[in-house]
Amino acid sequence: MKHFIAFAVLLFVAATAFSEDVRHQPLKDLNGYFPFNPPSTLNEWEERREYVRRQILVATGLWPMPSKTPLNPVIHGKIERDGYTVEKVFFESAPGFFVTGNLYRPTNVQGKVPGVMFAHGHREDARLYLTPEQTLRTQIADGAERFESGGQSIYQSQCRQLARMGCVVWQWDMLGDSDSIQLSRELVHGFAKQRPEMNTTKRWGLFSPQAEAHCQNVMGLQTLNAVRGLDFLLSLPEVDPDRVAATGASGGGTQTMILAAIDDRIKLSFPVVMVSTSMQGGCTCENASLLRVNTGNVEFAALFAPRPQGMNTADDWTRELATKGFPDLQKLYKAYGKPDNVFLKRGEHFPHNYNAVTRSAFYTFLNKHFELGFQAPVLEQDFDPLPPEQLTVWNDKHPAPTPADPELERDLLEWMTEDAEKQLQEAAATPEGLNEVIRPAVEVLIGRSYAKTGEVQWQPAEEQDRGTYVTHTGTLLNKTHGEEVNVTCLCPNQWNGRVVVWLDGSGKSGVMGEDGVNPAVENLVQAGTAVLGADLFNQAGETAEHTRVVANPREFAGYTFGYNPALFAQRTHDVLSIVSFLHHAESGPCPSHKVESIAVAGWNGVGPIVAAAGALTGKAIDRIAIDTEAFRFAQILDYRDPMFLPGGAKYLDLPGFIALQAPRPLWLAGEGSTPATVSTAYQAASRSNELTIFTGEEEKQQAAASAWLLK
Repeated sequence: MKHFIAFAVLLFVAATAFSEDVRHQPLKDLNGYFPFNPPSTLNEWEERREYVRRQILVATGLWPMPSKTPLNPVIHGKIERDGYTVEKVFFESAPGFFVTGNLYRPTNVQGKVPGVMFAHGHREDARLYLTPEQTLRTQIADGAERFESGGQSIYQSQCRQLARMGCVVWQWDMLGDSDSIQLSRELVHGFAKQRPEMNTTKRWGLFSPQAEAHCQNVMGLQTLNAVRGLDFLLSLPEVDPDRVAATGASGGGTQTMILAAIDDRIKLSFPVVMVSTSMQGGCTCENASLLRVNTGNVEFAALFAPRPQGMNTADDWTRELATKGFPDLQKLYKAYGKPDNVFLKRGEHFPHNYNAVTRSAFYTFLNKHFELGFQAPVLEQDFDPLPPEQLTVWNDKHPAPTPADPELERDLLEWMTEDAEKQLQEAAATPEGLNEVIRPAVEVLIGRSYAKTGEVQWQPAEEQDRGTYVTHTGTLLNKTHGEEVNVTCLCPNQWNGRVVVWLDGSGKSGVMGEDGVNPAVENLVQAGTAVLGADLFNQAGETAEHTRVVANPREFAGYTFGYNPALFAQRTHDVLSIVSFLHHAESGPCPSHKVESIAVAGWNGVGPIVAAAGALTGKAIDRIAIDTEAFRFAQILDYRDPMFLPGGAKYLDLPGFIALQAPRPLWLAGEGSTPATVSTAYQAASRSNELTIFTGEEEKQQAAASAWLLK
């Protein structure tokens, strides 16, 4: 009886007033507000930094990093200029996938010299572009440019200046631009509508639900090109690995931020017109599912601290950076004891740019931190730019690959899928690999760790005495995240301290509906076990055929799920809230007696959600019973499907989630036979005896699971 009283005390804890679940509010999109709030201590920041960095890597398909195959670089067509040379380069970032650009080097290099990674934005044919005369004259009149000749190409101007300052510069093409022709500009930067021929379960294309489920996206490909470009730059014997910088404007600023955030080989970063608490980057190449869920560009820039980093403002979405975002970066750098390592060049009177004024600020910042010895401020000199035909990589001797090649697109994603599968299967073969590679990735896919579940309180609604047990209904309130979960709990008068969280596709009516108590649940309650049922988010009533997406008319999952958790993830959050409440509510579950064990069961479409929650809770859940109904993320062909989860298929699909249950006791139905990944995980943990596979009749599943849960 004391156990029942204790559980009743738990369920009737007074709760403060609470607003409606915040998840019913309008979805966030790329034009939202993205503040950065530095943690109070550096230890807290380092923990947060590790997570956000991992979030970027997972979102861009680089966790684990694709195998670094031979670059096979081709450097040709050297052009001798005044104090520097220009060469044409192409190499393979992945088999058959070419990165193209120009390499600028100082003449007569002696010793080790700095290297600079220079990314460009969305101007068409940017590396080959020459500004029209009238546009340039206007820029000169406004003070944005200085020279009628050299000002024709901001890209050549910058590369030339840096080479004359003694730097080796790699200036490469964004996908679909200039000589990067294997994927079209229209696809990479202008994708608008799903392509049925690319939306398949085998040999799919970019932007398809399959690609999204495998974390394959244009932003990831561009980031891979940047990482491999850095490999190429550092392969040059004259480049000093301790003095490598990255810079770029607009879309190039996004590439700069991301590369600097994930690759410690970058020692100085200067992202231009992209660090902002406002618009985060509008192109499909600047967005990826999972990427900015609960984070944003200012925090991405913060990941580079305390290394030297500069940025600027213009009359665009960065106009308020001086008061919104930059002071927080200054606070973080000050905490590291490096306040002079972060710099802001104000320029709100200029439009979106990487103009001569901003370029001078970069040269001067680089000169200071790499100790190049030039007089400050560093200014460009005029010169005659090379015409496009002298910069292009492809010629008769080096013929261009097939442009806009759909087979190349399919081949590339197939290679990435197989490469990741091989690495992840190896990781899943050991407990260490599961815990260090797959579990951290699943944490990002779900967007919340169990430790960050937050404070959960109980708001009672009704209780009803049913003789041998009492029924309590009410709402669990996640105060930290502003979420609600409506629950029903059947509490036996002779409670044995055990709780089974019984989750069903029909919500809490799967425990007790109009026809009475579920017989399998009745069996548990009569044996003295409390059973809790719940309506997971948006589960009450009829389930919508499609989940919500943002108003953006372009059919790209990243515009929605780059900023908002998928419904699958939100429902997993609810399971975490329930488990956390049972363990950590302020009143206990009671002052005199703790819950002795927690089991979770999932039925009728909820099994995969329970598997995801179980993958993150560690020892907080003692036993799990689920029916998977043979579900696989890889079979979903609509990113609006309620079960769609970005990245869900990549990490060995649902069997990968299930493998993370090891070594806890697991009862598994719906698979027919034991998935190899699951079997291997339990064998590696020396707990094969804790794995029970049910292969009986479907209508007997819940009764069999109920009996197993009572063991």
